[in-house]
Amino acid sequence: MITSYTNPKLKNIRELMNRSRARKKAGAFVTEGIRMFHEIPGELIEEVYVSESFHEKNPEISGETVSEPVFRKLSDTQNPQGILCVVKQPVFEADACLGGEQGLFLILERIQDPGNLGTIVRTAEAAGVSCIIMDRDTTDLYSPKVIRSTMGSVFRVPCFYTEDLRGSLGGMKAKGIALYAADLKGSAPYNEVQYPEKTAFMIGNEGNGLKPETAEMADVRIRIPMKGKTESLNAAVAAALLMYGYMNVSGGA
Repeated sequence: MITSYTNPKLKNIRELMNRSRARKKAGAFVTEGIRMFHEIPGELIEEVYVSESFHEKNPEISGETVSEPVFRKLSDTQNPQGILCVVKQPVFEADACLGGEQGLFLILERIQDPGNLGTIVRTAEAAGVSCIIMDRDTTDLYSPKVIRSTMGSVFRVPCFYTEDLRGSLGGMKAKGIALYAADLKGSAPYNEVQYPEKTAFMIGNEGNGLKPETAEMADVRIRIPMKGKTESLNAAVAAALLMYGYMNVSGGA
């Protein structure tokens, strides 16, 4: 049993939980909770740690036991469930995701709120999105808060970071994917567009939207009609409306 917070194994877990650079270098991240444990593909699990009380209640789940006070201190949640895993980051093939005859795609630029990103990934699975492309200024997909918000969808929705967003957009256009930029000044209401079979929605930063040079690459700029004094919508809400708008108008996904 691990009884010291300074244990080298737990130090590695803290690094993975707190530092994006450590997660990127290791190609791994940390999940917590029994639901997430059951969502993880078996081949991706590297290590499992359980609290004393969790082990007593769930002896069938193998893992290294950690004393109660140490586990509580290690956990990133206020009410830890007693199980924590080190998990390999899933690997998907971008060409396979983008090369089909049809598909719905998301392009995310500078999304900063972890809850927004996690909710977008979760909603993307429900809407049948083929893959998500993110620029490097978007928050880390594998941070604990994002992972919790995905509710397991992170293992099933192909997500990719790109070092050259404009180059990636150009490549998508070359594959016949139509680009639609979410823009407050867009000319077309999102629910009145007849989307083609291969469609990508471009969604920008919560406060500032897409960069002008990114929005310029869109084939069409679309808007979500709003009443009252609301200036903009939460990025995850906007993404959900667009994804389901695509499904309703085109019968896609």
